Amino acid sequence: MPAHAISPTRAEDYPEWYQQVVRAADLAEPSPVRGCMVIKPHGYAIWERMQAILDRAFKATGHVNAYFPLFIPLSYLEQEAKHVEGFAKECAVVTHHRLELGPDGKLVPTGKLEEPLVVRPTSETIIGAMYAKWVQSWRDLPLLVNQWANVVRWEMRPRVFLRTAEFLWQEGHTAHATREEAVEETLRMLDVYATFAEQDLAMPVIRGPKPAGERFPGAVDTYSIEAMMQDGKALQAGTSHFLGQNFARAQNIRFANSAGVEEFCWTTSWGVSTRLIGAVIMTHSDDDGLVLPPRIAPHHAVLLPIARSDEERGAVLAACRSLEEGLARASFAGEAVRVKTDARDIRGGDKVWQHVKQGVPVRIEIGPRDLAAGTASVSRRDRGPKEREAIPLGALAARLPDILEDQQAGLLSRAAAFREARSVRLGTAREVEDHFADPAAGFAHVHVADEPAIAAMLDPLKVTVRCIPMEGPDEPGTCVVTGAPVTRRSVLARAY
Repeated sequence: MPAHAISPTRAEDYPEWYQQVVRAADLAEPSPVRGCMVIKPHGYAIWERMQAILDRAFKATGHVNAYFPLFIPLSYLEQEAKHVEGFAKECAVVTHHRLELGPDGKLVPTGKLEEPLVVRPTSETIIGAMYAKWVQSWRDLPLLVNQWANVVRWEMRPRVFLRTAEFLWQEGHTAHATREEAVEETLRMLDVYATFAEQDLAMPVIRGPKPAGERFPGAVDTYSIEAMMQDGKALQAGTSHFLGQNFARAQNIRFANSAGVEEFCWTTSWGVSTRLIGAVIMTHSDDDGLVLPPRIAPHHAVLLPIARSDEERGAVLAACRSLEEGLARASFAGEAVRVKTDARDIRGGDKVWQHVKQGVPVRIEIGPRDLAAGTASVSRRDRGPKEREAIPLGALAARLPDILEDQQAGLLSRAAAFREARSVRLGTAREVEDHFADPAAGFAHVHVADEPAIAAMLDPLKVTVRCIPMEGPDEPGTCVVTGAPVTRRSVLARAY
């Protein structure tokens, strides 16, 4: 195995390979608080790229940003029974508001709160309480609000980015005058997520409703986008919930319609989180480290000057600075190309491998020989580390956007081909059991009814129904367990 390779490899130990990619790319590390993570600058820069793209999409669909409290009165959660039941085991609760020094010199909590405060696991209840104040008439609707925030869910088996006790996300919360408008909003935001996943993350997804047992606590319907990771497991990459009038009744969100009759609002909520960084890692990365789709890369390209003497260094650096200015005037995906020069005085090979492991899409090396030839040595992260092309310096600004676009499209195509190769259509319960005897079985498209008997079959296999795909024509059949008529196949998989 080359000295630079991630160890262990994907084939040897996929979970540990994932942790090593995170470490080698310098994305995050565990914090002193169990289950929490420190997102380091490179990891946070990727999240900022995701935020920027999604924020534009939200605002383009009429949503505005706001911020709501981190602390939620316990009584608010108790108003929606199914909601509190779904999150009860994951809630962190504040019961005191000060610390005092005890006689033994240790700090002890004092000042017990009259009502405990829950550290938000999600914000439906606190936002609903505010909506009840803001909405009086049908003229106040629809109310389309998003917030970028952190939430806490006390995770028992943490894994960086994928499951942590505290994580970053956005949560949209909307209120509508009619059921039809709320359902339309739910599906619109699902499409926003699916478009973002495929267009920007180069991650193919399957979109569709979840079965009853997989719905968000208190929701009437939950829709998700599901992606396949390189170990064959599914990852729920985003969810959009039609909440009906359940939370409106619990929070008393009412309005007077155009006839003056009072009604409860119809509400939705939807969100994605920093687990998308984990999704990108597990969709695209290889045994050399992180691979980033160019659209979310903090830098599209890095210029690497190569010199052996101070005289050479001065000339090469000057050329790199000039080229950097020229490349920054080029455009990719509607934005200026993001490029930087790495002028650190460290060994060239070490510098190259740092950028390989951090997933920079394009590396451009320039040395005295390149300057003499009027070219630069260009390497792409989606290809082998030793594969490179000599491109004339004057042509780089025109060529780079095409290289980035080709790389973005290629990553999506490669991930889609992988998913297709690891997906099967099965017709009996025995075939399902045999298929999932393989730990890396991938997706199975199967006719199953939304009934408890399905979970009884799948639980021993550690498999769940991920969603009922919305794409494609109806394909009537009969449930492989109950024999009940089913309109469409469902996607079955092991999942993160």
